[in-house]
Amino acid sequence: MAEEGDAPSRRNRLMPVSVFRPGKVPALRSRLPDNTLSRDVFSDTYPLALFSPARVWESLTAISLDGDHLAGNGLFSNPDQSLAGTAFDILRTRVSQAMTERGWKRIGITSPTHGCGKSFTAANLAMALARRPGSRTVLLDLDLRRPGLHNLFGATPGGALRDFLDGTQPMESRFVRVGRTLAIGFNSEAAADAGDILHSAETTQALESIDQLLDPDIMVLDLPPALVSDDVLAMRGKLDAVLVVVDGKQSTAKDIRACEALFENRIPLMGVVLNRAQDRGLGRLRYGQD
Repeated sequence: MAEEGDAPSRRNRLMPVSVFRPGKVPALRSRLPDNTLSRDVFSDTYPLALFSPARVWESLTAISLDGDHLAGNGLFSNPDQSLAGTAFDILRTRVSQAMTERGWKRIGITSPTHGCGKSFTAANLAMALARRPGSRTVLLDLDLRRPGLHNLFGATPGGALRDFLDGTQPMESRFVRVGRTLAIGFNSEAAADAGDILHSAETTQALESIDQLLDPDIMVLDLPPALVSDDVLAMRGKLDAVLVVVDGKQSTAKDIRACEALFENRIPLMGVVLNRAQDRGLGRLRYGQD
């Protein structure tokens, strides 16, 4: 996502790192033991190119998810579990092909208002993408005012994601790994100043560090609703595209037009996903969960 003429390039940039992720340099000494993570924290500067994404990926704490909890929240680890699971496989293929054709890696999932199912869609899309053999997918909870991905997954977040975004905590303290192809950045604390955080240059750098150090094929960002605050617009320049999730029972045509107008000439709109709507022509549910 770098503009032409940017210097230095991201791969050659020297940045302070805490184990693997660029972070703020501790003031007291150049090497501090991190007793919580049982790893060393280095404050010296290193080129990001020195770090192998495979090694960084393996450094993330691996967690196991409860299949019954996932199913109870409408998350489909197995596409054969329901028609909706198959629909998300179709969605992942369309999304991944469109992004590959354009050289894109970051897609934001938003909605006009709360309760349309954007987090449900982001989670299922990320899991569907991660089922591709040999792939790497990152899912990030950037709905900073109302974080909820950890509840969908039944996981315990490691802390406030803003501490990773501003560089005070390393990647491995906030990210976990599910299997070998999905990494998730959960968030435990709501942030009233979410717009300021998302506008910041530190957030730009944090997203760049994910690109460099984890090298995902696609990064799925669970964003706030688009019409509720300026948080999504704060991600302009940090996203390649957005996918808008609308609710068949509450969203209106006016909501959709407002989203289209909001993103026009700002952030490419990849498409609109209709959640909780009966496609009577096919006699099946398209999607169906918050």
